[in-house]
Amino acid sequence: MRRAFDPTLYLVTDTLLCAPRSVPEVVAAAVAGGVTAVQVRDKTASRRELLALTRAVQRVLPDGVALVVNDAVDVALIAGADGVHVGQDDLPAAEVRALLGPDAVLGVSVGDDADLAEVLALPPGTVDLVGLSPVWATPTKPDAGSGLGLDGVRALAARAHAGGVAAVAIGGVSAANAGQVAATGVDGVCVVSDICTAPDPAAAARALRAVLTQELIAR
Repeated sequence: MRRAFDPTLYLVTDTLLCAPRSVPEVVAAAVAGGVTAVQVRDKTASRRELLALTRAVQRVLPDGVALVVNDAVDVALIAGADGVHVGQDDLPAAEVRALLGPDAVLGVSVGDDADLAEVLALPPGTVDLVGLSPVWATPTKPDAGSGLGLDGVRALAARAHAGGVAAVAIGGVSAANAGQVAATGVDGVCVVSDICTAPDPAAAARALRAVLTQELIAR
């Protein structure tokens, strides 16, 4: 049975940005501050290292906070993670869904209309949510492009919702602009630097959550 997945404040981990603290240490603090879902992402880790990291993060997560693995379907399956998020250069979403089964969460990165059209052309239930990226250019993913901007995110989120797919936004999101991003109609925001580099990740998550809660109430 699928666990509840709440993408309101979705932390994507960056091992280097968390240092010298461990990723699980930062995740535990961020969840205490209000993070609702976690994606383990480490592009430089070996499969064995990523599996160990995923399991270490799982150990600090309370019930109700889902864990998704970036790219590595094999790691997600071995660890029993809640889902996988894949990019445009990773395995095709339909193949990933076939491997994961119907109960896992599957997210796909979308950078433009054509990417979203491919997702929406898949059978219903293949993809659960799209990560619209980047909202703004970000140093944590310099190859992601110049940015959709708020209007671009708003348009893609509306199309995703019309097709029955949830949408989150990622790329340059911080407490200073999270309200603007949430106002585009997305189901949540993904944050990397604003939490991973924060001296107090719990306080950073609380600040973000306060902004998002205010915006969601205003809808």
